[in-house]
Amino acid sequence: MEEPIIISNLNDFIFCPASIYFHNLYGNQSTISYQNKDQINGKKAHENIDTGVYSTRRSIISGIGVYSEEYGLIGKIDIYNGNNEHLIERKRTIKTIYDGYVFQLYAQYLCMTEMGYKIKKISLYSMTDNRMYPILLPEEDPEMFDKFKTLKNSNRRTVKSV
Repeated sequence: MEEPIIISNLNDFIFCPASIYFHNLYGNQSTISYQNKDQINGKKAHENIDTGVYSTRRSIISGIGVYSEEYGLIGKIDIYNGNNEHLIERKRTIKTIYDGYVFQLYAQYLCMTEMGYKIKKISLYSMTDNRMYPILLPEEDPEMFDKFKTLKNSNRRTVKSV
């Protein structure tokens, strides 16, 4: 079995393919050496998710590890609201909805549904302006889902060659 693709690498690959190379090259060294300002600010914006202090409500799940054997993906989600079965990927600021943002959300959705979670809707959330951007589920947007699968396969080849 091949190593799974890290979900955040899907967006990084589109945003800056070199950052994946440098992340693997530098390992646990400071991210300042291979991430740009937007990537560093995005990581900072996720701190309360990563440290588990986002919410104490029982219906909210945040920062859990997810995995899909079928798609060969692994990573963490931002927020899942069990009350309305809503999966949310948070970004510091969204000015444009990039494919990489959607692909991260697709990957989280695929992992969670394979793990048995029910998801009725997925969204991107822009923290700085408090805006929610609904995204079609993969099965509702076959063209985008095909682009996701193509990227996932090219990402696997790139990560493998490092």
